Amino acid sequence: MARGLHRLPLEKPIYELEDRIVELETAPLGQQAQDELQHLRQECADLQKQIFSNLDPWQTVEVARHPDRPKTSDYLGLVFDEFVELHGDKAFGDDPAMLTGFAKLDRHKVLVVGHQKGKTLTERQACHFGCAHPEGYRKAMGKMRLAAKYGLPVICLIDTPGAYPGVGAEERGQAQVIAESMFLMATLRVPIICVVIGEGGSGGALGIGVGDRVAILEHAYYSVISPEGCAGILWKSAEFKADAARSLRMRAWDLKEFGVVDKVIDEPRGGAHRDPRLMAARLKTFLERSLKELVAQPIDELVDNRYEKFRRMGVFLEDTAAPASS
Repeated sequence: MARGLHRLPLEKPIYELEDRIVELETAPLGQQAQDELQHLRQECADLQKQIFSNLDPWQTVEVARHPDRPKTSDYLGLVFDEFVELHGDKAFGDDPAMLTGFAKLDRHKVLVVGHQKGKTLTERQACHFGCAHPEGYRKAMGKMRLAAKYGLPVICLIDTPGAYPGVGAEERGQAQVIAESMFLMATLRVPIICVVIGEGGSGGALGIGVGDRVAILEHAYYSVISPEGCAGILWKSAEFKADAARSLRMRAWDLKEFGVVDKVIDEPRGGAHRDPRLMAARLKTFLERSLKELVAQPIDELVDNRYEKFRRMGVFLEDTAAPASS
């Protein structure tokens, strides 16, 4: 039973039940108390299922941003073996908001690329809360080229509000480097798997989001802009962030319906922050199955399918027939 310090408003009734369960567990129990404890446990499980299966769009954003939600660094320890971190972009410096390194996944040697938000306040400030600078994307591109040289699949874990928006980042070519990263990933001659594990914000997410398989965790989101940013543009106020979240259609099952993602990975009851190990096991299963399918495909076919997949996104047809004249 995960009992982190940060409690979302939507989780309040769950924590109230859990507090009662803890009281009963720490007290001498008669038969009546044992029956009540068993009933409360079942009621708590049902309540978690009910609440998290009916999240509205803004609540989904809150869960995706939960401070206790597993980060890229957590999955490195729970999903992969023998991770060796690689640093620097050979041009400006090393960006802690972008983790890169070689690792093993079952029998496969892979390159892992992922946003890192940090856990403590000091780490989060150093990582700019997961907002990568141009040197972060240049680092990722350099390591992807290295992976292609050795024929190693690439796995990208996406968790960012967006690329860093500061003046320095723009001066060093933020928009250009994201475009270059997307172009590289579209043509890279190794399998690529991308998973949105938390926030998937704007070009910062898409910069490492071009893959043969793109998946998203059940309570993550993937959007062209944050709800607050959208509300600021359309309504001139962040107070309308919930309306913006609803309009953006950025939740996992919406994205699956639109063909933006290939797979929605179910989270543990109550969200990934309540059982990181189970979430990691499900993520690992998806990665292993996807790798098995992708490495069996001819590389030319793989790259062509990847390119066409993203070319098809956003295509729609209109009825252009002119109305019959009187």
